[in-house]
Amino acid sequence: MGLAKELRARRKQSRRKIEVAEWADDNGAFVLYCRPLTCYDLNELQKRHPQVMQNPSIAAMVDLIVMKAESKDGDKLFTSGEDKVDLMGEETTVVSGIANEMFSTIDPFEDVEKTEGRSVSDESHRLG
Repeated sequence: MGLAKELRARRKQSRRKIEVAEWADDNGAFVLYCRPLTCYDLNELQKRHPQVMQNPSIAAMVDLIVMKAESKDGDKLFTSGEDKVDLMGEETTVVSGIANEMFSTIDPFEDVEKTEGRSVSDESHRLG
């Protein structure tokens, strides 16, 4: 096992729970889960939507939801092209709300620095 793979395996990745009130049934709000966005996820999203970080489009948000949404058991919720088409027909406020929750798993560098110590920035200061 390479070092990067070993280090990645050490991290504890908790899933984020997202409640979607607009998709509620008699049992309450619909619940989906997502894991934190990875470099790979962002790279794949940027291949299809180059300006996603500066100007996220609804199509990019739908792709993010299709890519990351999971059931309680960890299975992908949306798997087909038909799911993507159906999500594109959803209200923009619902899609953007879910995508915003998923994007909020990206911690700003300043927050990481405050909560995890200065090891990352100390290294970057030495390099720059």
